[in-house]
Amino acid sequence: MSDHVYKQIELTGSSTQSSDDAVSVALARANKTLHNIDWFQVIETRGHVEGGKVAHWQVTLKVGIRLDD
Repeated sequence: MSDHVYKQIELTGSSTQSSDDAVSVALARANKTLHNIDWFQVIETRGHVEGGKVAHWQVTLKVGIRLDD
């Protein structure tokens, strides 16, 4: 196994369904333009409330992108 070096970026995904879906939305969109996404860490979860109910979830992620050898 070789050593790896990673670049970290922050992404924020949103969803009306769930916090898990907000994570999936962020990663799916990032995957369209970035390659070698290896890991993520949820660093913040927040939401928007309308009428006493959650209207949107927002999740901020720290994402590790493995640099090419």
